[in-house]
Amino acid sequence: MEEKTSKTVDIYRDTWVRFLGYANEVGEAFRALVPVSFVWGSYAVATVYVTADAVDKGKKAAEAHGDNPGKTTRVAVAVVDTFVWQALASVIIPGFTINRVCAGSLYLLGRTTKLPLSVRKWTTTAIGLSTIPFIISPIDRSVDFLLDSSIRKIYNEEEKDK
Repeated sequence: MEEKTSKTVDIYRDTWVRFLGYANEVGEAFRALVPVSFVWGSYAVATVYVTADAVDKGKKAAEAHGDNPGKTTRVAVAVVDTFVWQALASVIIPGFTINRVCAGSLYLLGRTTKLPLSVRKWTTTAIGLSTIPFIISPIDRSVDFLLDSSIRKIYNEEEKDK
């Protein structure tokens, strides 16, 4: 007989909702083809996703700690850690990376080919979109390392003191 394990599904990490965190990368990939307001709108979607995940993790921390001492601190740590991690790993670093990949490819295509501008822009968008899957894991691991080496040390020290 097969043993079933029940794992709680995190809507922000285990479902299609996770892709909302990548909205700004898609916006950056299309920057050469769309009005800048579309790109800023994609950042708004990603920021709402990041904020919603942080609030969700704060609520879960509050439920997990009940009325125990230190609840406020634990909730704050959950919210701040999630928000900072998501902001860096889902918005800031990948947005910058795709922006630079697209800007660089558009520049290089302009310097090295005789392709019409519209073809160069669509090629740049394709390059940007195809880059997204390759940058996600390295950026996530790098942000984990960065936070483990910095602010998470503060959190862990506070936990040891209790």
